[in-house]
Amino acid sequence: MNMDDIADRGLVLLGGGKMGLAMLSGWLAGGLPASAVRVIDPAPSDELRATGVTVGETAPEDPAVLIIAVKPQMMNEALPAVSSLGGGKTLVISVAAGTPLRLYERIFGAETPIVRAMPNTPAAIGQGITAMIGNDRCSLDDLSRAEALLQAVGGVVRLESEDQMDAVTGVSGSGPAYVFHMIEALTAAGMAQGLPEVLAAELAQVTVAGAGALALASGKDVSQLRVDVTSPGGTTQAGLDVLMDQTDGLPPLMQRTVAAAADRSRELSHG
Repeated sequence: MNMDDIADRGLVLLGGGKMGLAMLSGWLAGGLPASAVRVIDPAPSDELRATGVTVGETAPEDPAVLIIAVKPQMMNEALPAVSSLGGGKTLVISVAAGTPLRLYERIFGAETPIVRAMPNTPAAIGQGITAMIGNDRCSLDDLSRAEALLQAVGGVVRLESEDQMDAVTGVSGSGPAYVFHMIEALTAAGMAQGLPEVLAAELAQVTVAGAGALALASGKDVSQLRVDVTSPGGTTQAGLDVLMDQTDGLPPLMQRTVAAAADRSRELSHG
């Protein structure tokens, strides 16, 4: 990551919570000096202070980048501290859920380059996936800079339009919770077949984690991976016959699940 301009002009992080701290840790590990960062947080944690960055309540003049990492319900209280950074000299990047570009354009001005991004919770361990979209004022350099900063917590994909953000929310934004519940359900199913809870939980957790890692590492289509472990007439096939049922199996259930989350995202972000 080219940090030269950011190191010279500085980076402001609004919000030092879990997501903000995860990104900050990635930037520092990638070579950004702590002296280049100012975090605006009214109640900084000991972990945040231990990073060595400056923590304050006001923003410096014309930093290279402003990262907004506060919860949507805290927006009205937090944004006044950085509203002076509009005008086009500072790239604004938001990782706040459900907050559309138009809201930031009203606050910072339509001439300000703004990137809206949606990371997910595995970002806390550097294993997240973030979708991003820029407004019309973003140059290719702005988008590349935003992507480089967001890569501190995992992979990054660029969207074609902001409307896609609701679907992203339904798939990857909310998706970790679906997987956690799948682990819960798989654990309960193992217990129903006679396994002790601790053993069933370990089998379920490591199986899901391992299958996900294999899907990423193998280079194969996941449908082919499924076929590779499914012997005709065997035990896996018997289980998949239930799970893949097009009427009451996982496919229609997942369609309804993602649709419900995406619809709620539309309600929240489009008013």
